[in-house]
Amino acid sequence: MEYRRLGRTDIKVSVICLGSMTWGEQNSEAEGHEQLDYALDHGVNFVDTAELYAIPPRAETYGRTEKIIGNWLEQTGRREEIILASKAVGRGGEWISHIRGGQTRLDRHNIVKALDSSLKRLKTDYLDLYQLHWPDRHTNFFGKRGYEHDPDDVPVPIVETLSILDDQVKAGKIRQIGVSNETPWGTMKFIQLTEALGLPRVVTVQNPYSLLNRTFEVGLAEVAHREQTGLMAYSPLGFGVLSGKYLEGQPEGARLTRWPDYDRYSNPQALAATREYVALAREHGLDPAQMALAFVNSRPFLTSNIIGATTMAQLQSNIASAGLSLAPEVMEGIEAIHTRHPNPSP
Repeated sequence: MEYRRLGRTDIKVSVICLGSMTWGEQNSEAEGHEQLDYALDHGVNFVDTAELYAIPPRAETYGRTEKIIGNWLEQTGRREEIILASKAVGRGGEWISHIRGGQTRLDRHNIVKALDSSLKRLKTDYLDLYQLHWPDRHTNFFGKRGYEHDPDDVPVPIVETLSILDDQVKAGKIRQIGVSNETPWGTMKFIQLTEALGLPRVVTVQNPYSLLNRTFEVGLAEVAHREQTGLMAYSPLGFGVLSGKYLEGQPEGARLTRWPDYDRYSNPQALAATREYVALAREHGLDPAQMALAFVNSRPFLTSNIIGATTMAQLQSNIASAGLSLAPEVMEGIEAIHTRHPNPSP
């Protein structure tokens, strides 16, 4: 297992991060605990969760994933062996009306309430990394391609959010902060205010990144290098699409079979690109999912690659991708496909 620095800190995290959003919905508590045991025993020291989870978000499962992790921490006593990350939801609406009445903002009331509740569910006194799940302002994320300015939008000022997070750092509740589903402008604004006012520095950007979505390379990759705000890549398999399992139908019990509205990575252009990536992998004797993960692992702007699995076989294969290096001819093939099918799933 390879380990990389978390921002400019001395914290080292595994290049594979264990994602948890299926625990409490597609996975039971016992299965979540089994995944944690296996991951730690195979070199993974980074675990990512969120108050929003399990996914898809429902009132009945809100916070359940954090509770599963908290119970594991209590039972095993392995808190000091992991770098634990969670997230506070951003500005909400009807789809998260079960979280603080849907009036979630990145203001003092919501951040303090979200953090304290997460710590209670996780049964820990602190988080190593606390992230803002998405911006408070109206901007393009969750698959929206273009930016449309809303002159009437009144977001919580970033400086206010940073100041609140600074108080939580000083209180010992969090060690480092990160952003998620963020843009180059937003990331640089956080950094600008940090340098001007001495507030906590963003150490990671958790954004989508995969063979089907390399938009991080436009703008944010340079920020990651120059400012040491590395990528935490989520959906590196595009909801499992890049494994190839959806090319011939809908596997029983799979995520997109159960929730077909999650179609970000299964539009016709994405499926056409996936067919080519799967064919390339098989041409070189590679497992398509491992090839897709190994590509993400190879990115120099990456801090950690967040994998998610619903079976132990998937988890074992995903973690093993950390030891896979792609040959030059495979990389050339990937770039050729990317040229033909650029970012079909932003």
